Amino acid sequence: MIRHALSTRAWHWVNAAAFIVLFMSGLNISNAHRYLYWGDYGYDPADAWLKVMRFPGWATLPQHYNLAAARDWHILAAWPFALGLLFIWAAMLANGHFRRDLMTRRSDWTPAGVLASLRSHSPGGTANTGHGYNPAQRILYGLVLGVLLPVMVFTGLAISPGFEPAAPWLVDLLGGRQSARSLHFLAAWGIFGFFVIHAVLALVQWRLIEGMVFGARRQEGQADG
Repeated sequence: MIRHALSTRAWHWVNAAAFIVLFMSGLNISNAHRYLYWGDYGYDPADAWLKVMRFPGWATLPQHYNLAAARDWHILAAWPFALGLLFIWAAMLANGHFRRDLMTRRSDWTPAGVLASLRSHSPGGTANTGHGYNPAQRILYGLVLGVLLPVMVFTGLAISPGFEPAAPWLVDLLGGRQSARSLHFLAAWGIFGFFVIHAVLALVQWRLIEGMVFGARRQEGQADG
């Protein structure tokens, strides 16, 4: 049996490319106004809860300040990002990946579950051998797939000038347009943190990358990814 379903592999790489474009173009957009607020309005830096650094050109898309071009890149990548999230949730529910591999159990949220996760990363542990996900991995993947990625989509819609008139209730639900913008920023950096850790661990265990490209065969008891 293939360890990584084609749907998982296709979504993984499309989502990675979309996120890189979204994140870099988002840094360019952030440079236009580097202050974050809560509520509906935010123009005065004195009311900001955070002043964001100015991001250098090498980290942004395009690599010089151009708000119009950055927004074009952002909207272009938002489509595969949002539709891809809808697709992978439908695929995970249909093929049993979520129920079999990612759904947490009550025991995962206990100190014993955390200790089991730490032991799996010790020498001879099972963290990188494909023998299923440990409790910390299930919680982390669930946080990304079930919280951070949906938050990015809904807050992105809420701060979109074209979408807001069609669904003002979404802006109200998020506490106002500036609150949605702040949550969008926090979720983006949360996903970026996961992205960095995920990439480093994959490079250390390079066969995981091979498996995510070609699928790899799973043995009895191994988890899909």
